[in-house]
Amino acid sequence: MDLVILDTGCANLKSIKVAIKKLGYNSIITTEPSVILKCKKMFLPGVGTASAVMSILSERKLINIIKNFQKPVLGICLGMQLFCSFSEECYGVKTIGIIKSSVLRLRTKNLPLPHIGWNQIKFQTSHPLFKKIPNNSRFYFVHSYIVPVNKYTLSTTNYGVHFSSVIQKNNFFGVQFHPEKSGEIGSQLLKNFLEM
Repeated sequence: MDLVILDTGCANLKSIKVAIKKLGYNSIITTEPSVILKCKKMFLPGVGTASAVMSILSERKLINIIKNFQKPVLGICLGMQLFCSFSEECYGVKTIGIIKSSVLRLRTKNLPLPHIGWNQIKFQTSHPLFKKIPNNSRFYFVHSYIVPVNKYTLSTTNYGVHFSSVIQKNNFFGVQFHPEKSGEIGSQLLKNFLEM
């Protein structure tokens, strides 16, 4: 199987699978290391808490497999945050550690949390992931924690503060929003990732 969606036990696995299927690709939801190691691209989705997903990854001995994976990986929402080394969530959680950054609680003055709904992404650089996507396009967000703007940031979003909405380090790509819930523009981003 060329495409793997890592089974992190979260609710949006099927919607990602359906979004990929609409683009003409088949994928498998699994935690089986032998299947993961043979795939060409991997999706790391996440909804819920960093501690719950890290427990699943640890229990299934997948942390080092992800860390050492050489082919393209797309982390979605919490999946992107897990690429960092630490999260402030639940008094602190050690995460995968691909990017040396902490995930911080989204601190906005008067705006409600979580940040739910459509918001713009502002490109910091041109990138194949943004092919046929206009700058300042709107994507669908649901989150209370952020990856601060850093040297791996490809786009930023503002919700009281600026934060990373797309990141890349080597073969690891992350999006803070949900492309599978972002209509045609989200579908285009998934297509760009699949065709890279």
